[in-house]
Amino acid sequence: MQQIQRPPLSEGEIYVGAIGDANGDFYHLILLAGDSEDATWQAQMEWAKSIGGDLPTRVEQTMLWANFRDQFQKDWYWSNEVHHRESGWAWYQGFGYGGQHSRSQNHELRARAVRRLPI
Repeated sequence: MQQIQRPPLSEGEIYVGAIGDANGDFYHLILLAGDSEDATWQAQMEWAKSIGGDLPTRVEQTMLWANFRDQFQKDWYWSNEVHHRESGWAWYQGFGYGGQHSRSQNHELRARAVRRLPI
């Protein structure tokens, strides 16, 4: 069995782990340093892109909650996923008690960026 090598990290980054997507492709997930104060979903998406990352998916946020919740404030953080039925709504993760919910994209929540590297 081939061992997966952890990629090099920049200062302040945290290696979350290897994860697979719905297509069966695997990638390394890295939590970037720092977070962004409350802002709309679109503003947070742009912020994440400006620092070379993306907001995490709901599955990634579940991993972050389970294993790295101490790296987050006990607050709500936007995911990169829009709601499948509610136009203008997006999903978010609570890092106080762990729930995931959706809310209008105009609401202001915190954000934390990740980067993904294919394996």
